[in-house]
Amino acid sequence: LHGTAPVDSSFPYSVPLDPQGSLRLFWNVSYTEKVVHFQILIKDLKFGIIFGMSDRGEFEGADMAVLWSDGLSSFFGDAWSDTEGQLHIDSHQDYQLLSARQTPEGFYLVFKRPFITCDPKDYLIEDGTVHVIYALLEKPFHSLSAINISTLHRGLQRVQLLKPEIRTPHLPDDVLTMDILSPNVVIPDKETTYWCYITELPQHFSKHHIVMYEPSITKGHEAVVHHIEVFQCSEDYDTIPHYSGPCDSKMKPEKLNHCRHVLAAWAMGAKQFYYPEDVGLAFGGARSSRFLRLEVHYHNPLELKGLRDSSGIRLHYTPSLRKFDAGIMELGLVYTPVMAIPPRQKSFQLTGYCTDKCTETVSAVSACHSNSLYQMKSAKFLH
Repeated sequence: LHGTAPVDSSFPYSVPLDPQGSLRLFWNVSYTEKVVHFQILIKDLKFGIIFGMSDRGEFEGADMAVLWSDGLSSFFGDAWSDTEGQLHIDSHQDYQLLSARQTPEGFYLVFKRPFITCDPKDYLIEDGTVHVIYALLEKPFHSLSAINISTLHRGLQRVQLLKPEIRTPHLPDDVLTMDILSPNVVIPDKETTYWCYITELPQHFSKHHIVMYEPSITKGHEAVVHHIEVFQCSEDYDTIPHYSGPCDSKMKPEKLNHCRHVLAAWAMGAKQFYYPEDVGLAFGGARSSRFLRLEVHYHNPLELKGLRDSSGIRLHYTPSLRKFDAGIMELGLVYTPVMAIPPRQKSFQLTGYCTDKCTETVSAVSACHSNSLYQMKSAKFLH
């Protein structure tokens, strides 16, 4: 087991792989070389690890990089799994080992792989969600062919590997911050929980522009907090009942259903979100509700108990209004079978409609300021 190339020490992106936080994936992207550099931190390495990618998170027919030990020596190789979960060395080695080292915080494994390899056994790395799979080796194996993926402790994580290279805008000197955080929530000991919390802006809060936002995750909960959204409530209601509890609770006040205007949205693996320097997302002021709804999705597949969480989103905003108000268009909001492609379909069409109230407003304004007026983004992360 030897490194074969210099290691780039800068890994701007990271995501926990397992719910306990004992495995963490770091990566960077070179668009000029069309290569992704991976770094995996294994806090308690025993006899190896399997890292892979597949179309839908399957462990059979997957593209894999494998570190394994026979008890005396360690080996690294590019491999693939067949339909039975059996591992095979790839005839074309496209995962290149860069370094392997033990540190006080754990074992670091660094390797790289091109986006496209022209190898039919390899996964094509492209825009969108990548299903990353992993498995830990708890015992030695005399050869890679002795490993069957179906017998191992394994897991799945979804990430966006290819990140756009966008210049970071300068924040104004008068920028302010506001934390919208969960109120020391005891995370339920079940796999999936959507937690809703109502908070409010200060009295007489004038119109401001949000220019950047970022996650604020309770330390140690990076693998449990899956995604977060901040909504503003409808201006049609003078008051919204204060609530902190599961979003699907029968005790949830009905008015919470009218808190759907998105101010910020974050999902695991994402970094800070900046608006262009001449654009800001308006909140506060006349015809704007003071009430905000925080929604946090907790993904707790191990059903861990007693976790207290105060995660949320930090808004960076300014009273100096920018030239343009941003807008957010949401797509695919409703969790319903109507949004799913039925089985055995040769083609499937899904059509959505904007109300005339929406299109009249948008068409009148966007004709004048089509360049950077609207920051369009999907604010739901389907899981």
